[in-house]
This record gives sequence, structure tokens and C-alpha cells, in this order.
Amino acid sequence: MMPRGSTLLLPVNPVFIWFSLLVAFLLNLLPWGRWAGMPDLLAVALVFWNVHQPRRVGVGAAFVFGLFMDVHQGALLGQHALAYTLLSFFAITVHRRLLWFTVPSQAAQILPLFAAAHAVSLLVRLMAGAAFPGWTLFIAPVLESALWPLASIVLLAPQRRAPDRDKNRPL
Repeated sequence: MMPRGSTLLLPVNPVFIWFSLLVAFLLNLLPWGRWAGMPDLLAVALVFWNVHQPRRVGVGAAFVFGLFMDVHQGALLGQHALAYTLLSFFAITVHRRLLWFTVPSQAAQILPLFAAAHAVSLLVRLMAGAAFPGWTLFIAPVLESALWPLASIVLLAPQRRAPDRDKNRPL
């Protein structure tokens, strides 16, 4: 039984999943500036694929991407890995329940997950002796949650196309 108003999607291409994660990682590597409220696009992509394809993208992938982010940002090794791992674990935990809701409701329900991931990362930084980055840090989870509908449109677009128009069109 499918949720009301949802369409049957084609199977996802695993190459597309990993390509989208790689693009999100590369977008995180761009020098956007030092604004603490910058949304983590890789976290959004990881949570999206954890919710929609939990058997293909799991906690291990989140850990590896977290280590890559730690190395890139020169952060304490394991800071992003821990945050992404916890984020992925809880996204996989709620993925069945989350898919029954509309996309805006999903965005509201993953906001605490993004906030918790940022809080874990902040706690690790503070325990390592770093200074508090400012209250703008708490804007990032809200922006990440606001990006959820856009991620749903973009990342599910290849699955929504007709398999072959000519075979399915009656003549």
C-alpha cells in the first residue's frame, strides 16, 4: 500500500546515487566563506539517500564522507564523521515512517536530525578547545531542512520519467 498521492518510481541507478553524493561533497569543498550558518549540502544528500535508499547508502558511507570533510576543513579528525554517522543512523531509523508524509512535513521532521548533527559537531569542537562560532550556526539546520523539497525534486527526477514513452503510449 502506497501513501496517497505518491507515484510509483522507477528503480534508482546506483551510479546516480554516488554521483549526487560526490557532487554534494564537491559543493561543500567550494570556498563559500567562513559563515557558520552555511548549510551542509553533503548532509542533506546523505540524509536524502539514507531515507530513500537505506540499503545502498548507509552509515559506512556517511563515516567515509565525514572523514573526507574532516581532512578538507582541517577539523578534528572524526568530528564530521561522528556527526554524519549519527545523522545517517537516525535517518535510517525513521525512514519508513518519514516516507508516509508529504515533502514539507518530511522537512519539518528532519530538522531535529540536522540540529542534532550540528550540535554534536559543535560539542566536539568545543571539547577540543575551539571558540564558539556564533549563534548563526543554528541557522544552518533550518536552511538544510528548507533545502529538503529541492533535494526531493532534483534527486527523484530521474526516477519519475517514463521507462519508454513509445511502449506505454496506446496508438
